[in-house]
Amino acid sequence: MAVPKSKITRSKRGMRRGHDSLTAANPLECSNCGELKLSHHVCSSCGHYGNREVVTMVDDIDLDEDAA
Repeated sequence: MAVPKSKITRSKRGMRRGHDSLTAANPLECSNCGELKLSHHVCSSCGHYGNREVVTMVDDIDLDEDAA
């Protein structure tokens, strides 16, 4: 069975894990409404992707009026 010959120091372990850190998201402005969105994603506030509307956004629905 493989057993390490000597202890790996914190420095060597840290050097090996140097690329494992998390990267921050890079939000961009939506070309239609100006809200921040992730690149290559549909805008969650207006439903546009690129220059066209992909998802139709509905105004807030009042459930109390619909139930009555």
